[in-house]
Amino acid sequence: MTNLDGDMQNLSNGSMNEMHWLMEMLHHIDVGIVVLDKDYKVQIFNSFMENHSGLLPRQVKGELLFDLFEEIPQRWFKRKVESVFLLKNKAFTTWENRPYIFKFESYRPITSQADYMYQDSTFMPLVSSTGEVSHLCLLIYDVTDTALNKLSLEKANQALLLGNQIDGLTSLFNREHWEKSVLLAYQQWLESNQCSVLILIDVNKLSDINALYGYGAGDAVLVNLAKTIQNHSENTGVCGRYAGSQFGIVLQQTNIDTATQFALRLRESVKQEEVTLDGTVFSYAVNIGIAIIDEHVTQYQHWLRFASNALSLSKKSSENEVIVNDNSPQKR
Repeated sequence: MTNLDGDMQNLSNGSMNEMHWLMEMLHHIDVGIVVLDKDYKVQIFNSFMENHSGLLPRQVKGELLFDLFEEIPQRWFKRKVESVFLLKNKAFTTWENRPYIFKFESYRPITSQADYMYQDSTFMPLVSSTGEVSHLCLLIYDVTDTALNKLSLEKANQALLLGNQIDGLTSLFNREHWEKSVLLAYQQWLESNQCSVLILIDVNKLSDINALYGYGAGDAVLVNLAKTIQNHSENTGVCGRYAGSQFGIVLQQTNIDTATQFALRLRESVKQEEVTLDGTVFSYAVNIGIAIIDEHVTQYQHWLRFASNALSLSKKSSENEVIVNDNSPQKR
């Protein structure tokens, strides 16, 4: 064998070894690798993809990707791939844009709370020796841990934000947040003349209830009233704890007659309520004041004051009347 023949054989052996090492690396790397031709048929399918899909490379070789993985949205995927072939540039997706391309189950203990694997992906053009993009390499990264950590942090931040808006005893909006809804309704009225009504509710003689049954009774009444208000206001108004034993409701796109009927139903519902504390059962009543928004309201605080004035008149009544801010009692 000549020296030249020996050099060529050594070069050939070296190239074969390098190719073997490269293929070993591609198949065992902890990243999904799928190579597709222009017809979206699978040419390479590494161990990561095999382990998570349950499909062997020989099963998928030459098969149409969309037949193998029906969860892949074809129109979106093809649009992504076509841009890679046309522009010869990489394209990317993140789990925040699309949680996954391949719907693989999550398998690691740390990610057991996830129903599926969150994925980032890279669409990479594979250029032939002639300069043509003949194939595409799709890289799939398991980013479930990162995604769950971020989602958990966002959830915690939302809970913290909500906690700053909620009254601890009644679970209704606290005064600060509820007043923002009053201001918003006032601003909408200025912009569109959209009619809204403000209702203030107070427990009648709460101090007497506390004296008779203890201060825990007062809290039990407030919790009961909050639930009753919330049940009546669901999908109708924004309700909150305004001050002490007072609650407020903002009813938007509501006229005074509808609001008055709403208040009367609420008052009658409260009459049917029974509160139980340490085996003792007792009932309670409420006073209600109503104020409609009109040209006399030049600040949202005026609106609150009108409703408060109506509530004060209701408290002076011996019949727990629903009072409207024009000072005319609405007796029913």
